[in-house]
Amino acid sequence: MAELAPAGPYPPGDYPVVIVGSGPGGLQTSYHLSRFGVEHALISSDDAPGGMFRRFPIFQRLITWTKLHAPVERGDPAYEWFDWNSLLGEEPDHRSVLPGLMDGTSYFPSRPEMEAGLRSFVDRAGIDCRYGCEWLSTRRDDQGFVLGTSDGEYRCRVVVFAVGMAEPWKPSIPGLDDVPHYVELKDAKHYADKTVFLIGKRNSGFELADGLLPWARQIVLASPRPARISVLARSTAAARARYLQPYEDHVLGGGNLVLDATIERVERNSDASTVHIRGTTRPGTMTIEADAVIAATGFSVPLGDLRDLGVVTFHQDRLPAQTPYWESASVPGIYFAGAITQGSIGMKKYGIPSNSAAVHGFRYNARLLARHIAEKHMGVSFPRPTLKPEQVVDHLLGKARRGPDLWNQRSYLAQVVEFSPDDGITDAGCVPLAHFVDVTGPDAVAITVETDADGDIHPALYLRRSGTVSEHLLGSDPLHNFESAAHRKAATALLTGLI
Repeated sequence: MAELAPAGPYPPGDYPVVIVGSGPGGLQTSYHLSRFGVEHALISSDDAPGGMFRRFPIFQRLITWTKLHAPVERGDPAYEWFDWNSLLGEEPDHRSVLPGLMDGTSYFPSRPEMEAGLRSFVDRAGIDCRYGCEWLSTRRDDQGFVLGTSDGEYRCRVVVFAVGMAEPWKPSIPGLDDVPHYVELKDAKHYADKTVFLIGKRNSGFELADGLLPWARQIVLASPRPARISVLARSTAAARARYLQPYEDHVLGGGNLVLDATIERVERNSDASTVHIRGTTRPGTMTIEADAVIAATGFSVPLGDLRDLGVVTFHQDRLPAQTPYWESASVPGIYFAGAITQGSIGMKKYGIPSNSAAVHGFRYNARLLARHIAEKHMGVSFPRPTLKPEQVVDHLLGKARRGPDLWNQRSYLAQVVEFSPDDGITDAGCVPLAHFVDVTGPDAVAITVETDADGDIHPALYLRRSGTVSEHLLGSDPLHNFESAAHRKAATALLTGLI
């Protein structure tokens, strides 16, 4: 089959690892596997890099920021804190690629700018991909997995699916089959002077409402659960504050409505629709007449035949269940990267989800995933710097104050220091917090950054002593200075007996 395949990089054959998908998750994973010396193939059905950013968001403006002018210089790793959209790079030329392509009119990049940033990263980093190679089937053999593709078969020990939340999804509601999905939105002018009923109050629902505000006569957003504004404003796993203008219009009585209601059915009339709803937070049934109904009900992962292979799903069959290291919970050797890693939900402290649905969260997951695959499956050893006892507290608090991975993945990723009678005190690097809490290991301390229920940001220490993990929340600081004398004193007291 390899002889018959079109020319290009990564022809069909045997590889230790195969990555499927050329969106930011696949590109970031491939980048780090290459730097860790792990041979792999990167394949994609698309004809160019970018994934969903080649098409979405529909209204062409991202909800994640990249600040052109920030308190630190571009290229400094700490700038990642302020640039949520560039991929991670080990070399200066590979870092902070996107800001140089933005026109400066907004610190939310446009979709074309984001797509151009990903193409530029690929060019600078020299990432090869076999484009136009569609993944069609999956089976197991004695050595691992066999992927059937439009170009031929790929055999591998480990496969990483970075195919995105890319499949339009609708719940089973009578009449919804005839309702257009978010991806089928017409030009905004089409909705001028019309009542538009949007089913859904998450990212895509608020995006459409925001984009249609200048045109629609009235917009109604409805879904069973209330929009938790206190959480939404602190998380990009849900609608960001810049999408909340439709909600503000609702609160101020501006004519738009945000309803907590179950959609029972949609009836299409000759030139309009009747939506039958049942209130959730406020009981009762009602009907709403709308000129247009749009299903802003989100996406699911295009899993192909992976369910037949035993991959277990959840969230209404939309996401694969995963371990803290983004491996299928039911089929070892199958991993996921990119937005799919939101399926590894982590601790979800105070009800706040991870940022794994967005680039500035899952890019760190991809780096850790690549390292995990290199260590666990390929036998690659990574050096662990040693620390003197007097360095431990400053090391941990410095990470909590300035570590972009801990800030961008709050309560999800943690910096770990281990204490061993044989190896001494070692920096074990960044790990998923859920992994640190769930597994046994040597005495250790992990530090993470947490946003509590009141919006205060704190460093939190997790201590593992004799196999038991305890949690200790340190104080907040209005200037986010977690290296104060008070923080040092508190952390030192907690580590008594270890340093």
